[in-house]
Amino acid sequence: MCGIVGVSNQQEASKLAFLGLYALQHRGEEAAGIAAYDGQDIYIKKDPGLVADTFDEAILDGLKGGTAIGHCRYSTTGSSNFKNTQPFLVRHKGKPIAVAHNGNLTNTEVLYKKLEEKGSIFQTTMDSEIIIHLLARAKNGHIKESFVNVLSQLKGAYSLIFLVEDMIVGARDPQGFRPLCLGKLEGKYILASESCAFDLMKAKFIREVEPGEIVFIKGEKIESAYLPKNNKTGTSQCIFENIYFARPDSDIFGDNVYHVRKRLGAQLAKESPVKDIDFVMSIPDSGNYAALGFAQELGLPLEIGIIRNHYIGRTFIQPSQFLRDFRVRVKLNPIGSVLKGKKIVIVEDSIVRGTTSRSRVEELRKSGVKEIHMRISCPPIKSPCFYGIDFPNKNELIGASKSVKEIADFIKVDSLEYLSLEGMLSVMKNPKKFCHACFTGKYPVEIPKNKSKYLLEQRSPKYTSKGK
Repeated sequence: MCGIVGVSNQQEASKLAFLGLYALQHRGEEAAGIAAYDGQDIYIKKDPGLVADTFDEAILDGLKGGTAIGHCRYSTTGSSNFKNTQPFLVRHKGKPIAVAHNGNLTNTEVLYKKLEEKGSIFQTTMDSEIIIHLLARAKNGHIKESFVNVLSQLKGAYSLIFLVEDMIVGARDPQGFRPLCLGKLEGKYILASESCAFDLMKAKFIREVEPGEIVFIKGEKIESAYLPKNNKTGTSQCIFENIYFARPDSDIFGDNVYHVRKRLGAQLAKESPVKDIDFVMSIPDSGNYAALGFAQELGLPLEIGIIRNHYIGRTFIQPSQFLRDFRVRVKLNPIGSVLKGKKIVIVEDSIVRGTTSRSRVEELRKSGVKEIHMRISCPPIKSPCFYGIDFPNKNELIGASKSVKEIADFIKVDSLEYLSLEGMLSVMKNPKKFCHACFTGKYPVEIPKNKSKYLLEQRSPKYTSKGK
């Protein structure tokens, strides 16, 4: 998760970065920050909370300069505290450099030890800081060579945007786990996690930064360098971006998220249809598009049986279980007159722990629903993620410890079916280019040997995983 944006050579770069972050708010609600360069120094503002709560017009006016980067945070590696907010800014040899990072490195411990032995002192618990230390130690020379050398040492998932004085540098790991898009506004380049950010900024989506590509943007010029690719693993784009995380109006991984989710729902209907029901409904909002595809494929009516309170954020990415439980209760409210006495199919995007699904089913039963059948537009999640998604350790994943029938009994539905792995991949463009380790346990990049310790440290004590 996390949302990142970079703006080059614009008169009001910080305000454009704000708009980009606002569009990417769904990728992280824990903290937000913007760093801007005015030709002499970098100005930075970052605070816990939402983008709109962190910045106002006066603050943005104070972030002077024509080049800016921004970040909205969702913590995985590094705990939920202020020192871990981004962009992360340092000064080395009198020159400022800032970075915004989306993803998780898997060789963090090795790099930490290597740098500490050479005298590095760390200010944060973020893996992002490691990258800055490596850059500071890079041999003086051409900036392209320095970035290629440093980023080649990293393993795992990273989409990065650097602010190096008046230059923006964007990079994507060789596997391409996380998205990073290139846009253009008035002939000048912009970077963002998803293309939906360009729509709000009134910029044009040009293309995606390629896996392993580093783009160097200065003024109106752009140049690229490339990291060595691992021929054994190839591209490993996170399939969960398409299932849940990305906005449906974004184009990522060579496809449109809205259409992918509809195709997932249609394939789910082909594999696991339900007979003799009154209508299909979703759990808003992430399940809406799969539900639409499911209903259209079977020629069934689609009803809105639950109303979402849009003043509540995404419950997955709340930094404490208390807030998550509160927001689950407040976020969704069933419509009794629509549901009473009905036989329904609920289409959901995923189930992680099962506790939230169970509570939602209980609320629907109280509303008088006669039968509840649930269909999930991905396979059971059985393995933790080491590449930037805060899935819990295997013991907390309901799909790892229970059969589909046992999960159905736990959440108290009349039937439950998941989309097959083969069915999920069949609707993707270039299906061989996706990572599906959370479903299969087959990790495309080596994971930490002390993975149990890693999973414990990547979340703060108050931060537990998705309750769905």
